[in-house]
Amino acid sequence: MKRALTAWPTMLAVMLVTSLVYGADADSILGSWNTADRNAKIEIYKCGPEYCGRISYLKEPNFSPRDKGGMAGLPRVDRNNPEPQLRLRPLLGLSLIEGFHYAGNNTWKGGRIYNPEDGRKYKAKITLSQGNRLKLRGFVGMSLLGRTETWTR
Repeated sequence: MKRALTAWPTMLAVMLVTSLVYGADADSILGSWNTADRNAKIEIYKCGPEYCGRISYLKEPNFSPRDKGGMAGLPRVDRNNPEPQLRLRPLLGLSLIEGFHYAGNNTWKGGRIYNPEDGRKYKAKITLSQGNRLKLRGFVGMSLLGRTETWTR
């Protein structure tokens, strides 16, 4: 009985340390990430138990003076969205990543990523490598049919 009582604090300490380590892994994608072309920064944050992301910076926040869509000099908007009522929402602050959960082994799954260039949402998988590289794989149907982009801190 005495041995069981002394083992209990040790087990509790191990469980606490283990939960802190795994929690740190899950939150290691939080923060600001540069897109592959370095034209935008995406802030990844917790949204309840899931992970989400929004555009926090645009290198060119306004449309070019040569914009063929008639919006020269105006702030960039989500004009390729298939829903007409969403086409005038600003890109700055736009939510791109939603619904991801930590699946272990530096991988987040179950979410979707929005591409404002074509106005479509894709299933996606996120993998953290080397602590400062985020690999996002967007796909249709299965992961085999998709594209990977690498973001950096």
